[in-house]
Formats: sequence, structure tokens, C-alpha cells
Amino acid sequence: MALSRRAAFALFGIVVLAWGCNWPVTKILVVSIPPLWLAALRAWIACTALLVILGASGRLILPPRADAPVILGVALLHMVAFSTLTAAGLAWLPAGKGIVLGYTTPLWVALAAPAVLGERLTQAGAVGVGIGLTGLAMLLNPLALDWSRHETMLGCAFVLAAAICWAANILVGRAHRWVATPLQLLPWQAALAGIVLTGAALVRNGWPHVAWTPRVLGLLAYSGLVGTALAYWAMSMVTRSLPALTTALGVTATPLVGIAVATAALGEPLNGSLAVAAGLVVAGIVVSTLAASTRSTAGGR
Repeated sequence: MALSRRAAFALFGIVVLAWGCNWPVTKILVVSIPPLWLAALRAWIACTALLVILGASGRLILPPRADAPVILGVALLHMVAFSTLTAAGLAWLPAGKGIVLGYTTPLWVALAAPAVLGERLTQAGAVGVGIGLTGLAMLLNPLALDWSRHETMLGCAFVLAAAICWAANILVGRAHRWVATPLQLLPWQAALAGIVLTGAALVRNGWPHVAWTPRVLGLLAYSGLVGTALAYWAMSMVTRSLPALTTALGVTATPLVGIAVATAALGEPLNGSLAVAAGLVVAGIVVSTLAASTRSTAGGR
């Protein structure tokens, strides 16, 4: 059932806020929980919540065999690789810089889509990618980032690798012929990710020794329930109620929310280079998205 326009925009605002806050929350949690275990626990929490949501709404199904490629793609590329790499990167990076690096994903999608999906990168799309990559270069330049610190450079490499994994996941999803809806497959993707992550965490870290304080439990519950399960459910409702271009452009507010929350809640400095880099990355994504929308509209005539 589609929502009213007002309700859809209100729910969309909640999604952007939830995803934006999830980056600073992850930054706090990796101090107490190893990245692999954090990703595993978040996957199991999200899986449980999504099973309850879909079961209560009568939309819970067993995953069709034809959807196996996209189940594997989302589980391994997004829920395992992206979640683990971003958590590992945020152990060494400020959340503000991490979220800007992580949200370069649409730029990598635009660059890879011509080769992978046969889509044409228009001149306007290329300009948008160029603007975004200029922002990335500004964020990574030696004047804004201490290249002598091994941990900082490794953190940047982890989050950029995460963004590329997310881009690969998006390309898999766009190339796939869906049988079930993305939301109906999500709990099974989370379950598969949870199995893989739990096994990897046991091998890498052994059983976790975590001080389960109310703060840690609350933040973990937020990350799994609000930042993952409920946000994905809400986004599925929004995409059925608002135009695709509106949602694509609206999501670009997420890194800005994340930077604002990191500045306010974690006391991270908002310097000029970070602000300009974030602005350029977001502007590049907006230009690329508008170019892709124009190309799609023209191609449909």
C-alpha cells in the first residue's frame, strides 16, 4: 500500500536520519566490539526484526531459487564486506571522513555501469563523477590527511574498498531479474551474512569479550533495529510512494546528517577541507543522478 506524499516524506526523513546517525554509532561501538563481531551481531538483530515485520504483515516467504544471485550479492558484498570494512575503517578514522568516503559509492557505480551493464556515461554524468572525485581528492590530499600515519591510510583504504563493494552490490541488483521483492529477501540475506560473519569472527577473534554496558547494548540495538532493519523496511515503503529520482536525490542528505551528528555528538572538528569535500561529493552524486534520470527519460520516449 502506497503512503500519502506527506507520510512518505516524513518516513524518508526518518530513514535519512537513521542511516546518518548509524555512522557515528558504529564509530562508538568499534571501541568496544571487534568489527567482525559488530557486523555479525547487527546482521542477526536485523534478521530477527525483519522476520517479525514480514511475518506480521503476511509478506514472509521462502526465497525463490531464481533470486539466489542477488541474495549472495547483497549478503556478501553489502552486509559482510561493506559492514565489516566500514567498521574496521572507522576504528581509525573520524566518522565524518568515513561517511564521505563511504558515500562515494554512486560515483563508482556510474563509472562501472558502462562496462558492466552497457549503460552510456553521458557528458553530464561524467561531469558529475569528476566533481565527486575532486571532492574525494580534496579529502585525501596530504594537507588535509596525515599520510605518515599508517592507521589513517589503512582506514581510508578500508572505507573506500567498502564503497566499491557496495557499488558492486548495486550493479548486481540492477542486473538481476527479481522474483521476490528486495524487502522479502532481506531477512534471508541478513541470515546468510550472519552465518558468514559469525564464522569469520570466531576464527579471527574467538568468542568476544565485551563489556555489555547499557550504552553498548542500546547503541547495538539502535544499529541493528533502527539503522538496519527498520530503515530498510521504511525505505521500501518510501520507494513505493515517491518517484525514484526524489529518493535518489534525497539519500544524498545522509552523509550531511552523519557529519552533523558526528560533529555534535562526538566532538569531531568540521574543518574547511571536510566541508568542501563533502559538498563536492554530494554535488557530484546529484549531477550524476540527474544525468542518469534524463538519459533514462529520453531513452523511454
